[in-house]
Amino acid sequence: MTLTEELRAALSPGAVLTGPDIPEGARSDASGVGRSLPLLLLRPSSTAEVSAALRICARHGQTVVPQGGMTGLAGGACPAATDVALSLERLDVIAEIDAEASCITLGAGCILQTAQEAAAAAGFQFPVDLGARGSATIGGMIATNAGGVRVIRHGMMRDNLLGLEVVLADGTILSHLAKVRKDNTGYALGQLIAGSEGTLGVITRATLLLHPMPLARETALCALDRFADVLALLALARSELPGLSAFEAMWQGYFALNQQAENLRLFPAPPPFTVILETETSGGPGKSAVLEDLLATAMDRAVITDALIAQSDRDARSFWAVREGHHLDRLLPGLLNLDVSLATGEMGAFADAVATRIAADFPTARVHFFGHVGDGNLHLALHLPQPDARAAHAVEAIAYDTLRAFAGSVSAEHGIGTLKRDWLQHSRSAAEIATMRQLKAALDPRHILNPGKVLPDAD
Repeated sequence: MTLTEELRAALSPGAVLTGPDIPEGARSDASGVGRSLPLLLLRPSSTAEVSAALRICARHGQTVVPQGGMTGLAGGACPAATDVALSLERLDVIAEIDAEASCITLGAGCILQTAQEAAAAAGFQFPVDLGARGSATIGGMIATNAGGVRVIRHGMMRDNLLGLEVVLADGTILSHLAKVRKDNTGYALGQLIAGSEGTLGVITRATLLLHPMPLARETALCALDRFADVLALLALARSELPGLSAFEAMWQGYFALNQQAENLRLFPAPPPFTVILETETSGGPGKSAVLEDLLATAMDRAVITDALIAQSDRDARSFWAVREGHHLDRLLPGLLNLDVSLATGEMGAFADAVATRIAADFPTARVHFFGHVGDGNLHLALHLPQPDARAAHAVEAIAYDTLRAFAGSVSAEHGIGTLKRDWLQHSRSAAEIATMRQLKAALDPRHILNPGKVLPDAD
């Protein structure tokens, strides 16, 4: 039997798509760098079917690219024309919400917003939140160790992972869907798989922590003159707001561009820095008093120059709409999205150094900074009016070479994929990369899982 025939015999009807039946969405993740439709698109409906598919592909030496919600920005889910793509979209079940253990068990194909809504209906908060909540899937978020806007309070996906079910390259199923926070029984295999971007195994189910649902969230938008003031406000918020759940900063250019795109005028003029503060509260009368007191203190100390407190959910959504920048791709065609992390206190100096170097070498380029300052994650939106591969590489080199001098990470939450593979050595030593290769060889000796992703080519 051929590969296709074996797969069709082993999987449920409609699970093997070929030729014109393969949708265009299988070509590329949100990075837009994918150019080829896969040889086949598999849509298994159970862990057993994922196991059968990988076992058959392994026997044929067939490479497999796992795909989730396709919201990634590093090219990690993009197939070559010779690859089989394996979509987890049909593994979308919410298996259980355990109120006593404060956890949820769900399939890898479950969409984040669906998980959030199910948790809320049970009186809980799903801890990780992203702008792509309507399409990002749980398996992909674990595979890339996604973070989002509330890491400062609730951590990243790995921090909330209790148990995991994963299928290895040869079809072996490792199922350890634990509900306990303390589990010192040898190597933490789930933690190894988290962040591995489908290169070590295919995630099929997971058990994740749930958090108490806050009775209310209070949101403020603050104007500041200097990055030193941003750091001072962060220190004050950490000290005075026990429920601090988000601290997002926008440099002037980014704020101005997105405020205009949203047809808003939140301050008389775009300030040099803008911060969104969010705190989870117990609600009730006077619920804004703590936040108001903090802002009053910050104003008295000349840390902030102006502030707005959201008076409604609509107000809060308008603040977040500016931060999430949904119009960036339209406003800045060919945009390069870089996602880095470094010590919080170094972020201002890093941004200044990158902006200065890019302005000197590419005078027509535009660079906008924004990000999760509370956890040291900075995003760079880079636009070249006449982009080409050589110029894009040179701009990336400026950013990553500068970052290496600050001992930062080339990827905070988007993963490595293909787009950052050749920059991995800026953040990881040769010995670390060699150890990663040993792990890959141990779990996937034939290198069939997500080939060409994460690890740079060996010298």
